[in-house]
Amino acid sequence: MDVVKKAVITGATGAIGTALIKELTSRGIETLVLTRKDSERNFVIPESPLVTICFCSLQQLHTLKLEAGDTYDVFFHLAWQGAAGTGRNDMYLQTENIKFALDAVGLAKRLGCHTFIGAGSQAEYGRHEHPLKADMPAFPELGYGYAKLCAGQMTRDYAHQLGIRHIWTRILSVYGPNDGKDSFISSVLRKCISGERIQSTRGEQYWDYLYSEDIAVAFRLIAEKGIDGKIYVLGSGHAKPLKEYLYEIRDLINPQLELGIGELEYAENQVMFLCADISEVTKDTGWKPTTSFREGVSKYIQSLIKE
Repeated sequence: MDVVKKAVITGATGAIGTALIKELTSRGIETLVLTRKDSERNFVIPESPLVTICFCSLQQLHTLKLEAGDTYDVFFHLAWQGAAGTGRNDMYLQTENIKFALDAVGLAKRLGCHTFIGAGSQAEYGRHEHPLKADMPAFPELGYGYAKLCAGQMTRDYAHQLGIRHIWTRILSVYGPNDGKDSFISSVLRKCISGERIQSTRGEQYWDYLYSEDIAVAFRLIAEKGIDGKIYVLGSGHAKPLKEYLYEIRDLINPQLELGIGELEYAENQVMFLCADISEVTKDTGWKPTTSFREGVSKYIQSLIKE
Protein backbone atom coordinates (compact mmCIF):
# COMPACT_ATOMS: atom_id res chain seq x y z
CA MET A 1 0.00 0.00 0.00
CA ASP A 2 1.37 3.43 -0.97
CA VAL A 3 1.54 6.04 1.75
CA VAL A 4 -0.44 9.20 1.01
CA LYS A 5 0.31 12.15 3.28
CA LYS A 6 0.08 15.01 0.79
CA ALA A 7 -2.06 15.32 -2.35
CA VAL A 8 -2.67 17.72 -5.22
CA ILE A 9 -6.08 18.24 -6.87
CA THR A 10 -7.17 20.03 -10.03
CA GLY A 11 -10.89 20.49 -10.75
CA ALA A 12 -11.62 20.89 -7.06
CA THR A 13 -14.81 22.97 -7.23
CA GLY A 14 -17.27 20.34 -8.49
CA ALA A 15 -19.16 17.58 -6.71
CA ILE A 16 -16.27 15.12 -6.92
CA GLY A 17 -13.51 17.61 -6.14
CA THR A 18 -15.10 19.11 -3.03
CA ALA A 19 -16.04 15.66 -1.71
CA LEU A 20 -12.49 14.44 -2.34
CA ILE A 21 -10.98 17.36 -0.42
CA LYS A 22 -13.22 16.56 2.55
CA GLU A 23 -12.31 12.87 2.37
CA LEU A 24 -8.58 13.53 2.21
CA THR A 25 -8.49 16.13 4.98
CA SER A 26 -10.67 13.93 7.21
CA ARG A 27 -7.80 11.44 6.98
CA GLY A 28 -5.19 14.05 7.85
CA ILE A 29 -3.90 14.37 4.29
CA GLU A 30 -2.54 17.79 3.35
CA THR A 31 -4.19 18.94 0.13
CA LEU A 32 -2.97 21.44 -2.44
CA VAL A 33 -5.82 22.78 -4.57
CA LEU A 34 -4.98 24.16 -8.01
CA THR A 35 -7.77 26.41 -9.27
CA ARG A 36 -8.29 29.37 -11.60
CA LYS A 37 -8.04 32.70 -9.83
CA ASP A 38 -11.13 33.97 -11.67
CA SER A 39 -13.30 30.90 -10.97
CA GLU A 40 -16.73 31.87 -9.69
CA ARG A 41 -16.86 28.60 -7.76
CA ASN A 42 -13.78 28.98 -5.57
CA PHE A 43 -16.01 29.77 -2.59
CA VAL A 44 -17.15 26.10 -2.46
CA ILE A 45 -13.63 24.79 -1.78
CA PRO A 46 -13.79 23.30 1.74
CA GLU A 47 -11.91 25.27 4.36
CA SER A 48 -9.39 23.40 6.47
CA PRO A 49 -5.95 24.02 7.98
CA LEU A 50 -4.85 21.13 5.74
CA VAL A 51 -5.99 22.86 2.52
CA THR A 52 -3.72 25.20 0.58
CA ILE A 53 -5.05 27.02 -2.48
CA CYS A 54 -2.74 27.86 -5.36
CA PHE A 55 -4.16 29.87 -8.24
CA CYS A 56 -3.23 28.04 -11.41
CA SER A 57 -5.27 27.52 -14.58
CA LEU A 58 -4.99 24.52 -16.87
CA GLN A 59 -2.98 26.71 -19.22
CA GLN A 60 -0.45 27.40 -16.45
CA LEU A 61 0.18 23.83 -15.31
CA HIS A 62 3.28 23.43 -17.46
CA THR A 63 5.00 26.48 -15.93
CA LEU A 64 3.90 26.23 -12.29
CA LYS A 65 6.73 26.12 -9.79
CA LEU A 66 6.37 25.83 -6.03
CA GLU A 67 8.92 26.46 -3.31
CA ALA A 68 11.92 24.14 -3.33
CA GLY A 69 11.37 21.12 -1.13
CA ASP A 70 7.58 21.36 -1.34
CA THR A 71 6.77 17.79 -2.42
CA TYR A 72 3.60 15.70 -2.64
CA ASP A 73 2.59 12.05 -2.99
CA VAL A 74 -0.46 11.86 -5.26
CA PHE A 75 -1.80 14.04 -8.06
CA PHE A 76 -5.57 13.85 -8.74
CA HIS A 77 -6.32 15.41 -12.13
CA LEU A 78 -10.06 16.15 -12.32
CA ALA A 79 -10.07 19.44 -14.25
CA TRP A 80 -11.42 19.43 -17.80
CA GLN A 81 -12.72 22.21 -20.01
CA GLY A 82 -15.83 21.69 -22.13
CA ALA A 83 -17.23 18.93 -19.94
CA ALA A 84 -20.83 20.00 -20.59
CA GLY A 85 -22.93 21.59 -23.29
CA THR A 86 -21.77 22.22 -26.85
CA GLY A 87 -18.14 22.16 -25.73
CA ARG A 88 -18.35 18.37 -25.45
CA ASN A 89 -18.12 18.07 -29.22
CA ASP A 90 -15.74 20.98 -29.86
CA MET A 91 -12.81 19.01 -31.25
CA TYR A 92 -10.24 21.79 -30.87
CA LEU A 93 -11.30 22.57 -27.30
CA GLN A 94 -11.24 18.90 -26.35
CA THR A 95 -7.84 18.37 -27.92
CA GLU A 96 -6.42 21.08 -25.65
CA ASN A 97 -7.45 18.95 -22.67
CA ILE A 98 -5.09 16.19 -23.77
CA LYS A 99 -2.14 18.58 -23.57
CA PHE A 100 -3.30 19.87 -20.19
CA ALA A 101 -3.50 16.30 -18.87
CA LEU A 102 0.06 15.68 -20.03
CA ASP A 103 1.10 18.96 -18.41
CA ALA A 104 -0.48 17.69 -15.18
CA VAL A 105 1.68 14.56 -15.34
CA GLY A 106 4.78 16.71 -15.82
CA LEU A 107 3.79 18.85 -12.85
CA ALA A 108 3.18 15.72 -10.76
CA LYS A 109 6.76 14.68 -11.49
CA ARG A 110 8.13 18.12 -10.56
CA LEU A 111 6.21 17.98 -7.29
CA GLY A 112 7.68 14.59 -6.41
CA CYS A 113 4.42 12.63 -6.71
CA HIS A 114 4.69 8.84 -6.90
CA THR A 115 1.15 8.47 -8.31
CA PHE A 116 -0.98 10.20 -10.95
CA ILE A 117 -4.72 9.51 -11.01
CA GLY A 118 -6.80 10.82 -13.89
CA ALA A 119 -10.55 11.27 -14.19
CA GLY A 120 -11.82 9.63 -17.36
CA SER A 121 -15.41 9.04 -18.38
CA GLN A 122 -17.95 6.47 -19.48
CA ALA A 123 -18.08 8.56 -22.67
CA GLU A 124 -14.87 6.76 -23.68
CA TYR A 125 -16.90 3.61 -24.32
CA GLY A 126 -19.69 4.89 -26.52
CA ARG A 127 -22.77 2.70 -26.12
CA HIS A 128 -22.93 -0.81 -24.65
CA GLU A 129 -25.71 -3.08 -23.45
CA HIS A 130 -23.77 -4.62 -20.57
CA PRO A 131 -22.09 -3.26 -17.40
CA LEU A 132 -18.90 -1.41 -18.32
CA LYS A 133 -15.53 -3.04 -17.62
CA ALA A 134 -12.02 -1.74 -18.25
CA ASP A 135 -11.32 -4.27 -21.00
CA MET A 136 -14.45 -3.59 -23.05
CA PRO A 137 -13.99 -2.03 -26.53
CA ALA A 138 -14.02 1.77 -26.49
CA PHE A 139 -15.89 3.49 -29.32
CA PRO A 140 -16.53 7.10 -28.21
CA GLU A 141 -19.05 9.18 -30.15
CA LEU A 142 -18.19 12.72 -29.03
CA GLY A 143 -15.03 14.82 -28.92
CA TYR A 144 -15.23 14.67 -25.12
CA GLY A 145 -15.04 10.88 -25.18
CA TYR A 146 -12.30 10.80 -27.82
CA ALA A 147 -10.17 13.21 -25.79
CA LYS A 148 -10.71 11.40 -22.49
CA LEU A 149 -9.72 8.10 -24.11
CA CYS A 150 -6.61 9.63 -25.66
CA ALA A 151 -5.66 11.46 -22.47
CA GLY A 152 -5.87 8.25 -20.48
CA GLN A 153 -3.60 6.42 -22.91
CA MET A 154 -1.06 9.20 -23.39
CA THR A 155 -0.78 10.16 -19.73
CA ARG A 156 -0.18 6.50 -18.88
CA ASP A 157 2.76 6.30 -21.27
CA TYR A 158 4.15 9.66 -20.19
CA ALA A 159 3.82 8.88 -16.48
CA HIS A 160 5.68 5.62 -16.97
CA GLN A 161 8.40 7.43 -18.91
CA LEU A 162 8.80 9.69 -15.86
CA GLY A 163 8.72 6.79 -13.41
CA ILE A 164 5.31 7.66 -11.96
CA ARG A 165 2.56 5.19 -11.08
CA HIS A 166 -0.51 5.82 -13.27
CA ILE A 167 -4.15 4.94 -12.70
CA TRP A 168 -7.07 6.03 -14.87
CA THR A 169 -10.70 6.06 -13.81
CA ARG A 170 -13.79 5.97 -16.00
CA ILE A 171 -16.56 7.70 -14.12
CA LEU A 172 -20.26 7.22 -14.76
CA SER A 173 -22.88 9.63 -13.35
CA VAL A 174 -22.02 11.28 -10.05
CA TYR A 175 -24.33 13.55 -8.05
CA GLY A 176 -23.95 15.47 -4.81
CA PRO A 177 -23.39 18.93 -3.31
CA ASN A 178 -21.65 21.43 -5.62
CA ASP A 179 -22.69 19.56 -8.76
CA GLY A 180 -23.42 21.73 -11.79
CA LYS A 181 -26.90 23.25 -11.87
CA ASP A 182 -27.60 21.77 -15.29
CA SER A 183 -26.83 18.15 -14.43
CA PHE A 184 -29.90 15.91 -14.48
CA ILE A 185 -30.19 15.17 -10.76
CA SER A 186 -29.30 18.73 -9.78
CA SER A 187 -31.84 20.30 -12.13
CA VAL A 188 -34.62 17.91 -11.07
CA LEU A 189 -33.97 18.56 -7.39
CA ARG A 190 -34.02 22.31 -7.85
CA LYS A 191 -37.27 22.17 -9.80
CA CYS A 192 -38.93 19.92 -7.23
CA ILE A 193 -37.84 22.18 -4.37
CA SER A 194 -39.29 25.21 -6.16
CA GLY A 195 -42.51 23.33 -7.03
CA GLU A 196 -41.86 23.53 -10.75
CA ARG A 197 -43.50 20.93 -12.98
CA ILE A 198 -40.95 18.54 -14.48
CA GLN A 199 -41.06 17.31 -18.04
CA SER A 200 -39.04 14.29 -19.09
CA THR A 201 -38.72 11.51 -21.63
CA ARG A 202 -40.36 8.16 -20.93
CA GLY A 203 -37.41 7.50 -18.65
CA GLU A 204 -36.91 3.93 -19.78
CA GLN A 205 -33.12 4.19 -20.01
CA TYR A 206 -31.32 2.26 -17.29
CA TRP A 207 -28.88 4.47 -15.39
CA ASP A 208 -26.23 4.13 -12.71
CA TYR A 209 -25.84 6.99 -10.19
CA LEU A 210 -23.06 7.30 -7.61
CA TYR A 211 -23.01 9.70 -4.67
CA SER A 212 -20.05 12.09 -4.49
CA GLU A 213 -18.93 11.02 -1.01
CA ASP A 214 -18.64 7.43 -2.23
CA ILE A 215 -16.50 8.26 -5.24
CA ALA A 216 -14.26 10.39 -3.01
CA VAL A 217 -13.55 7.32 -0.88
CA ALA A 218 -12.88 5.36 -4.09
CA PHE A 219 -10.27 7.89 -5.22
CA ARG A 220 -8.49 7.76 -1.86
CA LEU A 221 -8.41 3.97 -1.81
CA ILE A 222 -7.22 3.85 -5.42
CA ALA A 223 -4.38 6.20 -4.46
CA GLU A 224 -3.42 3.89 -1.62
CA LYS A 225 -4.07 0.45 -3.12
CA GLY A 226 -4.73 0.79 -6.85
CA ILE A 227 -2.61 -1.15 -9.34
CA ASP A 228 -0.26 0.78 -11.62
CA GLY A 229 -1.46 0.93 -15.22
CA LYS A 230 -5.01 -0.14 -14.48
CA ILE A 231 -8.32 1.46 -15.43
CA TYR A 232 -11.10 1.43 -12.85
CA VAL A 233 -14.75 1.97 -13.79
CA LEU A 234 -16.53 3.92 -11.06
CA GLY A 235 -20.28 3.80 -10.52
CA SER A 236 -22.69 2.31 -8.02
CA GLY A 237 -22.74 -1.00 -9.87
CA HIS A 238 -26.54 -0.93 -10.05
CA ALA A 239 -28.85 0.56 -12.66
CA LYS A 240 -32.59 1.18 -12.83
CA PRO A 241 -34.92 3.08 -15.17
CA LEU A 242 -34.45 6.84 -15.02
CA LYS A 243 -38.14 7.39 -14.25
CA GLU A 244 -37.70 5.48 -10.98
CA TYR A 245 -35.11 8.03 -9.86
CA LEU A 246 -37.57 10.78 -10.78
CA TYR A 247 -40.35 9.25 -8.69
CA GLU A 248 -37.98 8.76 -5.74
CA ILE A 249 -36.84 12.39 -5.85
CA ARG A 250 -40.41 13.70 -6.24
CA ASP A 251 -41.69 11.57 -3.35
CA LEU A 252 -38.91 12.81 -1.05
CA ILE A 253 -39.66 16.48 -1.72
CA ASN A 254 -43.30 16.80 -2.75
CA PRO A 255 -45.34 13.62 -3.40
CA GLN A 256 -48.15 15.75 -4.87
CA LEU A 257 -45.97 17.27 -7.57
CA GLU A 258 -47.01 16.26 -11.07
CA LEU A 259 -44.36 14.67 -13.28
CA GLY A 260 -44.63 15.06 -17.04
CA ILE A 261 -43.01 11.73 -17.84
CA GLY A 262 -43.10 10.94 -21.54
CA GLU A 263 -43.69 14.53 -22.64
CA LEU A 264 -40.22 14.93 -24.14
CA GLU A 265 -38.60 12.93 -26.92
CA TYR A 266 -35.35 11.10 -26.42
CA ALA A 267 -32.26 12.90 -27.65
CA GLU A 268 -30.72 11.68 -30.88
CA ASN A 269 -28.50 8.65 -30.20
CA GLN A 270 -29.77 8.44 -26.61
CA VAL A 271 -27.80 5.94 -24.53
CA MET A 272 -30.34 3.48 -23.08
CA PHE A 273 -28.14 1.51 -20.71
CA LEU A 274 -25.38 2.70 -18.41
CA CYS A 275 -24.02 0.65 -15.53
CA ALA A 276 -20.57 0.05 -14.04
CA ASP A 277 -18.96 -3.27 -13.27
CA ILE A 278 -17.05 -2.38 -10.11
CA SER A 279 -15.69 -5.86 -9.39
CA GLU A 280 -12.11 -4.90 -10.35
CA VAL A 281 -11.85 -1.85 -8.13
CA THR A 282 -13.49 -3.77 -5.28
CA LYS A 283 -11.01 -6.62 -5.67
CA ASP A 284 -7.96 -4.35 -5.69
CA THR A 285 -8.97 -1.76 -3.09
CA GLY A 286 -11.91 -3.15 -1.14
CA TRP A 287 -14.08 -0.20 -2.19
CA LYS A 288 -17.85 -0.49 -2.43
CA PRO A 289 -20.40 2.34 -2.39
CA THR A 290 -22.21 2.65 0.95
CA THR A 291 -24.73 5.40 0.18
CA SER A 292 -28.14 4.49 -1.21
CA PHE A 293 -29.69 6.80 -3.78
CA ARG A 294 -32.36 7.83 -1.28
CA GLU A 295 -29.76 8.67 1.36
CA GLY A 296 -27.52 10.53 -1.07
CA VAL A 297 -30.36 12.58 -2.54
CA SER A 298 -31.59 13.44 0.96
CA LYS A 299 -28.15 14.83 1.81
CA TYR A 300 -28.04 16.74 -1.45
CA ILE A 301 -31.48 18.22 -0.82
CA GLN A 302 -30.34 19.55 2.55
CA SER A 303 -27.30 21.20 0.98
CA LEU A 304 -29.48 22.87 -1.67
CA ILE A 305 -31.93 24.16 0.93
CA LYS A 306 -29.02 25.80 2.77
CA GLU A 307 -27.86 27.67 -0.35
